[in-house]
Amino acid sequence: MRTKKWVVHLTEEEQQTLNEMLHKGTHSSRVLNRARILLLAHENWYDQDVAQIVGVTSTTVANIRRRYAQEGLDAALYDRPHPRRPPRLDGHQEAYLMALVQSAPPEGRQRWTLRLLADRLVELGVVDDICPETVRRVLKKQNPALGPAAMVHSGHR
Repeated sequence: MRTKKWVVHLTEEEQQTLNEMLHKGTHSSRVLNRARILLLAHENWYDQDVAQIVGVTSTTVANIRRRYAQEGLDAALYDRPHPRRPPRLDGHQEAYLMALVQSAPPEGRQRWTLRLLADRLVELGVVDDICPETVRRVLKKQNPALGPAAMVHSGHR
C-alpha cells in the first residue's frame, strides 16, 4: 500500500478559491496546474496519478504537496521572488568600457574584440576579473549610445 508523506486537507474556502481560479482562467498555466494538483491531492489521489492527469512529474506533485503542508496555499501556488544578482559593472566601470570601445584599438589590430576589451579592463585595473560575455551584455545594453561607428566583434568568423 502506498502512503503519502504530505497530506493535503483543503478548507472549504480554499477549495472554492481554487475552483474559481480554474473556471476564470486568468492565472498563468503554472498556477492553474498547481491548483489542479492541490484539488486532486485533497481528494486523496496518488502522486503518480495526479502527475499523469495534470501533465507534470510526480516530483512536482510531491513538492506542491510539501509546500502546501509546510507553508500554506499561497506558497504552494506562487513562486517565491528570486533575488536579483548585482550588476558586474557599476556605472563608472560601464562608462570606462564605453570610452574604451570608442578609442583606437590596440596596435596591430583593426578593431576591438570582446576579449581584448575584457583583458584591457583587467589590465587597467578597472575590474579585477571580467569575461567577454559580460562585456558583450553591457555593450548590447548600451548599443544606441555607441552609434554605428563603434562596432565590436567577437573575434570569431
